[in-house]
Amino acid sequence: MSTDRRPKRRGVDTAPTTAAVWATVSGIVAQRTAELARPLRVLDLGGGTGGLAVPLAEAGHQVIVVDPNLDALASLRRRAAEAGLSDTLVSTQGDADDLRAILKARVDLACLHGTLEIVDDPAHTVGRIAEVITPGGHLSVVTAQRFGAVIARALSGQFQSAQTILNHPDGRWGAGDPVRRRFDQSSLEAMLFSAGFNVVLSHGVRLFSDLVPSAAIGSEPDRAALIALEQAIAAHPEFAALGQIGASLHVVARRH
Repeated sequence: MSTDRRPKRRGVDTAPTTAAVWATVSGIVAQRTAELARPLRVLDLGGGTGGLAVPLAEAGHQVIVVDPNLDALASLRRRAAEAGLSDTLVSTQGDADDLRAILKARVDLACLHGTLEIVDDPAHTVGRIAEVITPGGHLSVVTAQRFGAVIARALSGQFQSAQTILNHPDGRWGAGDPVRRRFDQSSLEAMLFSAGFNVVLSHGVRLFSDLVPSAAIGSEPDRAALIALEQAIAAHPEFAALGQIGASLHVVARRH
């Protein structure tokens, strides 16, 4: 098969599930880079195969991925080598308790995307991250959201599961739920504040991309229209209430 016929890997800026998050993160990065007049030092905790780390390194920032999964790190290293990013994108095995030993200097931005759902102690993890972010630096958190799961279950006819998620302390539908916990906006923001952060913005993401049938976004124009809709709702303050039905919650906070 010729290379021009192979499907291209969809990037964070063009995938419906990640485009709104990337738009926010890249905006924060651009603003902070201008303030500091230098590339940023970025930590991606639980960054896996580098979906966020690679484009940040491609933009010229110094990125370190810390993840306990050796297979994911091996894949990331191959991606970094293929992209010529070995000098600006490094990775190591570890978790939040290892950060002070791993990092040579505090970071300007830490990303915690899809990680708080699975760690043993979310508040402890956020506290360890706070220790390695420079004052004025940012933390970007993306995590599973309770009300989005309630809506998704109800729309699929699983009404009892939806009610269980609504009432469960960790937002789960039962012992078989693969998600260890889901967050409410208020509880997540309170956790960040207790760790020494001020919330800069908070909005739901993946409002429609997890609900729309794949057949409805079979063309690039349809996909682009869905992405534009997701980004418009995420960025518009008057539509904040809609954000609570998103599958995920994106919160950006700044270190005191």
